[in-house]
Amino acid sequence: MDETADGPTPDPTRAPEAAGEMEAGDGQEEGPRAEAIAQPAKLLRIAGMIRELLEETRTASIDERGRVRLRQIYERSLQELTDVLSPDLQRELSALAGPLEGVPTESEIRVAQAQLVGWLEGLFHGIQAALWAQQMAARQQFEELRRRGLPSGQPPQPPVTGPPGQYL
Repeated sequence: MDETADGPTPDPTRAPEAAGEMEAGDGQEEGPRAEAIAQPAKLLRIAGMIRELLEETRTASIDERGRVRLRQIYERSLQELTDVLSPDLQRELSALAGPLEGVPTESEIRVAQAQLVGWLEGLFHGIQAALWAQQMAARQQFEELRRRGLPSGQPPQPPVTGPPGQYL
């Protein structure tokens, strides 16, 4: 997190509820929450794949082998997501998206994928909000510097010109 004149600037790779918040532990000192995304590009690729799978399962009838394969893809996607998320986000994801067991029905697959896509979209909205807040804080800081001009006590510096050349 960066510091501005008005306080901390949220990190855009942090979860929405973590942007600018502090967490108090059990008798431990306060510090920034550890909700972060290690590899945003990988997260985006996985989310895109899951969204496409959800669209495909909405439009097609899937046989038993297809449902087993979708369950495997879903579980692999969860594992890949877990690898790029902080421990706090991992716990949140595991509480929301449990594993599918046996041969899931088409509706179970659709619901599980829709839950996952919804969670990822919420995460992306949080990142966008953090980026916007960061941009507004930087803009406010820039405007403050512009308004103040030079710090008091320092004479204005004359423009720097290079030494005259050989040919005048």
